[in-house]
Amino acid sequence: MSEAALRRTPLYDRHVALGARIVPFAGWEMPVQYSGVIDEVKAVRSTAGLFDVCHMGELHVTGPAALAWLNSVTTNDVSRLRPGRAQYSLLLDEDAGILDDILVYCIDDQNYMVVVNASNTDKDRDWLEGRLLPGVELEDSSLVTSLIAIQGPAAEAVLQPLCTGPLGELRRFGFAAGEVAGIECLVSRTGYTGEDGFELFTQGDAGALWDALLAAGEGRVKPCGLGARDVLRIEAGNVLYGHEIWEETNPLSAGLMWTVKLDKGAFVGKEKLEEYVAAGAALTVAGLTSASRAVPRQGYPIHHQGQDVGFVTSGTFSPVLNKPIGMGYLPPELAEPGTEVDVIIRERPERMVVTALPFYRAQRQ
Repeated sequence: MSEAALRRTPLYDRHVALGARIVPFAGWEMPVQYSGVIDEVKAVRSTAGLFDVCHMGELHVTGPAALAWLNSVTTNDVSRLRPGRAQYSLLLDEDAGILDDILVYCIDDQNYMVVVNASNTDKDRDWLEGRLLPGVELEDSSLVTSLIAIQGPAAEAVLQPLCTGPLGELRRFGFAAGEVAGIECLVSRTGYTGEDGFELFTQGDAGALWDALLAAGEGRVKPCGLGARDVLRIEAGNVLYGHEIWEETNPLSAGLMWTVKLDKGAFVGKEKLEEYVAAGAALTVAGLTSASRAVPRQGYPIHHQGQDVGFVTSGTFSPVLNKPIGMGYLPPELAEPGTEVDVIIRERPERMVVTALPFYRAQRQ
């Protein structure tokens, strides 16, 4: 997609006014950083950060057959959801390859919202439309729905005075409709940073919502960009489409079998996935840490005793650990914590240690 065709979120002008550096991302012009990636990461870990995630896709599934149909195209068990609850799940192709990782929100037993990755919105919508059955309707509201995330230990304290309902009653993956700063929102206790926090869906004035959140959190909330979001999700051990997961990976190798309910009945990709489970994974996702300053980056080879055994999928410098960290694919026997491997960086081996994920776990209240 050419830069001329890039979309802008409703918050674009505010990002520019705040001095953000703008980059192309998944067909959108998005802020990559404001005050600096490390500064923004530290803000989220200590107080709170504000993220523009309006580029994400929102698909609405409705009708009397919505539940049964969603269960047939996703890996998790949608029947376990009650109104006001969401679940992490996957879309698989017939070969059990991961088309996308998603969140499914149960508004009621005939009304669901599916949140998909920005880069996959059109692909996911078309794939789902090709499998629609009688009694199911699918509507793409991505371009009229804004999404703002406030993440960090101070998120609830900042957000609560603006809300009409008590946030303390929302558990993780819970959501409720209400007003935030007088704007109709769906308030969801979800996020991608490893911290407590909320995501606010609205078809109202996203700019006014953003301004109200920054004003309410003055001194406690920093606007954050894609750079900080990536560091935070790596520290939290969260996989990302296009890095740890893509159509040639499956839930077993990606460490995502916890999102799969093989006992719920038929779903797309189930038979092939059962074959993979029976055979065992050839490669699996593992964490990597380094005592040097060398940062593992996507695509770098991983060697063990001089042999090429895997590859890096994500890497960054962690402000929390004060060292480089990364994720990559290794044979299961080498993916045990404590195993030493070499990441080849500019034709030079850099010693790293396999580490259990996540690298960072927030202290819950």
